[in-house]
This record gives sequence, structure tokens and C-alpha cells, in this order.
Amino acid sequence: MKLLEDRIHKDGQVLGQDILKVDRFLTHQVDYQLMKEIGKRFAEVYANAGVTKVVTIEASGIAPALYAAESLNVPLIFAKKAKNVTMNDDLLVTEVYSFTKKLTSTVQISSKLLEAGEKVLIIDDFLANGQAALGLLDLMKQAKAEVVGLGIVIEKSFQDGRQKLLDEGMNLTSLARIEKFENGKVIFAPADDSAFDIN
Repeated sequence: MKLLEDRIHKDGQVLGQDILKVDRFLTHQVDYQLMKEIGKRFAEVYANAGVTKVVTIEASGIAPALYAAESLNVPLIFAKKAKNVTMNDDLLVTEVYSFTKKLTSTVQISSKLLEAGEKVLIIDDFLANGQAALGLLDLMKQAKAEVVGLGIVIEKSFQDGRQKLLDEGMNLTSLARIEKFENGKVIFAPADDSAFDIN
């Protein structure tokens, strides 16, 4: 997605060998116009998949996921990283390790929000080692929901998350795929945001 790639070139900051800081438009400050275009693109790709719910994990995945849900006219559910007192019903629970934050979080979704057989589109902000996406896949398996696809805003293709998800048989859509960082610059691989023929 050229709009996204251009914004990464303009406002993204490469830190070290494997970190991209995008807090000017995605992970801290949110550019709602860009997120709206991203959400529309995911909705176009999965328009024929029969999506009934969009699912993400808090917090940075919420903005693009919300606009995808709006475009698909379905509810958005986000997995919570901390249980609060109102979450007192049956919970779907899994563990997710964050390589960026160097910690493991317990994430959960109320089982009342997902019915068996739901068709779910998972959206996340980054794909690197695939732990967040695999955690969400685990929650969907617990719910007996069908994951029709995974939409990733930015993928670091030089890490192994993509292969892990393909090994799970997932339809994967990454709007910006980073092939490598070179001298502080981002080098992109071709995006894979063409529409799927899903019945």
C-alpha cells in the first residue's frame, strides 16, 4: 500500500537492526485518516469472506481494526491484556510474549462475544515473530470460530512470523512488508494486499 509505505519513509524511525518506530501515526499518536484508508483496504481484500467479526489485540491494533470493522459493517472485539472487575463471565484466555516489550501478557476475550462458526478477520499493527497473531488464533480456536484471514499493517518479513502463520494455513495480508533495514532506511518487499477469492 503505497500510502502507508510513503508514510513509513516520512515518519518511521529505524532503531537498531530490527525495530521500526512508528509512534507518529500508529503506535502512540494515531493518524485517523491513514487508519481509515488502511481499514478500507483490509475490507476490500476480505469483502467476499463473509466476515462476521473483526478481532485485534490492544492497543495499537485497535485503530486500523475499527475502520476495517466499520467498512465491513461488523463488530470489533479487542483482546484485553488486563482483566478488570467487569470481566467476570467465561473467558477465552491465552499467553502472548512481546519481543518489543520483553514480557508475557495474559490476553482474554469474553466467550459471550464470539459464537462457534463465526467468521473472523484478525487485524494487528505489526507482524514480526508472530506471537500476538498466534495468540489470537489460539483464542479463536477456543471459541470454535473460523479465521478467514489475518490483516497486518506492517510486517517485518525478515523475521519468522509470516512463515509461522502460513504454516497454520492462514490467508495473510500485509499492507507494508519490510524486507530489511539498510543504513537506517526501510527497504520494502512487495505487499500482498490483493483480494482473496474466498467463498
